[in-house]
Amino acid sequence: MAAPPAGKSEPITDYRQLVEHLEEGCKPREKWRIGTEHEKFVFKLNTHEPAPYKGDWGIGRFLEGLIRFGWEPVLENGNPIALTMNHCNVSLEPGGQLELSGAPLENIHQTCDEVHTHLAQVKEVAGELGVGLLGAGFIPKWRREDISWMPKGRYKIMREYMPKKGDLGLDMMLRSCTVQVNLDFESEADMVEKFRASLALQPVATALFANSPFLEGRPSGWLSYRSHLWEDTDPDRCGILPFVFKDGMSFERYIEYALDVPMYFVYRDGEYVDVSGQSFRDFLEGNLAGRPGEMPSMSDWSDHLTTIFPEVRLKKFLEMRGADGGPWRRLCALPALWVGLLYDAECQSAAWDLVKDWSLEDHHYLRSEVPRHGLQTDFRGGKLKDIALQVLDISEAGLKKRATIDSRGDDETGFLQTLREVAEVGHSPAQQLLTLYQTDWNESVDPIYSEFAY
Repeated sequence: MAAPPAGKSEPITDYRQLVEHLEEGCKPREKWRIGTEHEKFVFKLNTHEPAPYKGDWGIGRFLEGLIRFGWEPVLENGNPIALTMNHCNVSLEPGGQLELSGAPLENIHQTCDEVHTHLAQVKEVAGELGVGLLGAGFIPKWRREDISWMPKGRYKIMREYMPKKGDLGLDMMLRSCTVQVNLDFESEADMVEKFRASLALQPVATALFANSPFLEGRPSGWLSYRSHLWEDTDPDRCGILPFVFKDGMSFERYIEYALDVPMYFVYRDGEYVDVSGQSFRDFLEGNLAGRPGEMPSMSDWSDHLTTIFPEVRLKKFLEMRGADGGPWRRLCALPALWVGLLYDAECQSAAWDLVKDWSLEDHHYLRSEVPRHGLQTDFRGGKLKDIALQVLDISEAGLKKRATIDSRGDDETGFLQTLREVAEVGHSPAQQLLTLYQTDWNESVDPIYSEFAY
């Protein structure tokens, strides 16, 4: 949740604190949990306009409406900008996208229950306000200038900095939605293997979940325009991290990378202060321009780690970031995919065996080609579809071995079914949308707001 930090934080007096911060994420397997995050667009039912923050049908009113379910509001300058309850957060992305950051849960059955509860709550409030909710990777119809900025201090700073580094960063902020899962690791070595396997396989997730083929009402030429955005957002903090695949990968190596990623802000006296472009390494040495002699706190470090956007992100857990937002069935499918791959030792090894001989050129090739071609991307004499089917086989085996049964006697493998259907056909979900656009929808994107809304 991108909300202001609460209370004072421990000052950083030793480099070792940065390492220990990440090491705190190491947990025995029995304490591993699953945290799922998903975003959706809020739009006016009769016009499909994106919701502003203020007004009778605005996002501020939406957040206030959710308080009835027991959520506690988080305020910034008197504005509700997030909600908290039982280790869950509802927060706002820059263009008003509504995000649930779920609780750390033990299994995918619980994840799906959480998703259903959340969607029931937001649909109740949405119905009262005359708005709808859409799961898609990129807003299908509206221009950048049609979308209102949310009143969050950190977003103002990012808004001003993004155009200095790339052409599509503001589109990423305002017009995209994703679904992500956060997973635990046992040790540094386990983190490294998980990081390598999941980073290599993010393009497979991108292809399976590609759901954003439209740009301002017309086909964009991309199946995941959301994924494409990250290629021209900010090269300092996005994309493939080559050092992850090299000898010497460790917590400390990631920290060395993060120290040189330019900062956005520091939070002081209730305000976000613009320090964009400056290095956290300089901050550690008391050389932050405009704040001479000031030293960072661990809260500053935690904030900084949230402003790094590679395809897999390391905090006290690993965050899978390659998938488009989508319909509710796929919200449960993403954590199922990665839990099956990475929460069983044999399956994790199998996932790594599948990709360990891929070259850095392979990784970059997939990262650039998959957003356009999806599962039909040519790769190693076949199609990415072939890799995706192998990945699903490994994941299914991992979920079977977990043998986590719900009240109906079902294990977690059923959550992969929607992905299995996609992979067997070899067409990403975006291709279904394009077919509808060309046929039933008469080259209009408006029907997506009714047929694919929550």
